[in-house]
Amino acid sequence: MGDHITILTDKNFDEHTSKGKWVIDFWAEWCHPCKIMEPHFDEAAHESKGVHFAKVDVDAEQGLAERFDVVSIPTTLFLIDGEQVNRVSGAIDKDTILENIKDSF
Repeated sequence: MGDHITILTDKNFDEHTSKGKWVIDFWAEWCHPCKIMEPHFDEAAHESKGVHFAKVDVDAEQGLAERFDVVSIPTTLFLIDGEQVNRVSGAIDKDTILENIKDSF
């Protein structure tokens, strides 16, 4: 995982996401589709300017998963200033991530 991706927890989530555009991957270590999506997420993060990328480990942060009604993983949320504007469930490739960024922001 690149250094351009923030790890979000219950303690730092609101502080980080309250300002700006965020793409957040809700994932788990044991999730095979999450592992398939990871390099695509990294590449999209590397190519996107003015957008923050973050990951939430649903096993460690069950409260955040519940707060955003994440029932299947991976789920990708798109937030502007802390407000969810879009979400995609299931593994998505880099082009789909970038397309959703364009549509959401």
